[in-house]
Amino acid sequence: MKKVERINIIMRYINNRAHFTISEIMREFNISRSTAIRDIRNIEAMGMPLVAEVGRSGGYFVMNNSVLPTVRFTDNEVKALFIAFMATRNQQLPYLKSRQSLAEKLLSLISESQQDDLVLLNQILLFEGTNPNNPDLLELSDLPHPMLEKLIQILLLDRYLWITIEEENVMKSYPIYLLHLHREKSLWLIEGFDLKVEKRRISPVDNLTNVKPYHTKKRLSKKKILEKLSKQEEVINLVLELGPKAIAQFKKYHPLKVSISYTSPYQTTAILKTFVDVNHPEELTEITNWLLFLGGDIKAREVPEEILEGLQKRLSLLCP
Repeated sequence: MKKVERINIIMRYINNRAHFTISEIMREFNISRSTAIRDIRNIEAMGMPLVAEVGRSGGYFVMNNSVLPTVRFTDNEVKALFIAFMATRNQQLPYLKSRQSLAEKLLSLISESQQDDLVLLNQILLFEGTNPNNPDLLELSDLPHPMLEKLIQILLLDRYLWITIEEENVMKSYPIYLLHLHREKSLWLIEGFDLKVEKRRISPVDNLTNVKPYHTKKRLSKKKILEKLSKQEEVINLVLELGPKAIAQFKKYHPLKVSISYTSPYQTTAILKTFVDVNHPEELTEITNWLLFLGGDIKAREVPEEILEGLQKRLSLLCP
């Protein structure tokens, strides 16, 4: 860890404590006594008002009614923050309105030369999904579904939820235990355990019309939920060997529930094992298209007949 980075972390560490000692700093940051003392002196020189206590159990404490000195960013730190903002445009992220205020606050903290660098980067860098006709970092044209932030606010307090979803123009309400909230193929998805039918359920946030905490005296514990899910795990019916080209394609995109295990020390070969619900037409089509996306650098160990038929049809259309 670099000295500047270590000192910044130490400043935050001691500012959150009523009292600290040199020994604690040495132990926490794995540094020598002389380094710890030198760092404390540097922090004092930067303006943090520390008071030393004399005696066997003495140490330091931060003077009351004092705050950390102004945060300083290096050129690379500022670039890292703004490039992260740039890369997440048009991703429909929660709390997106705060991106605008955060960017404005950061701009006010940096010099004009740093601002010029960011303007140039904003013109040069273009990430996947960014509208090239409107690359303005402060333009909020990619706001997420309005229910997303409400959902997050509630699940931070309680993951047992009562949700109302519109499915085929019909409103359906049911209680769930929220397992994950994830984004796939430009859609935010709620992955939950349906507490009525006791099965995993995935629903798009775009179809969510209402959500509230699910208060009930008889709650199924998280441990019981995970036990029930483990018993319901599907039998693997798709097994593939991947070469280096297929692995590269896999890294570009893969369905959320699919993972690979590397079989060589240099990660040039891997094996993929998963379950495909052949009775679900949309999932079957998605997997078929994705296998074509992986390319020819794969060997099939086990593949459902329905997938093979789908691949043959697609290939016959591509190569009549």
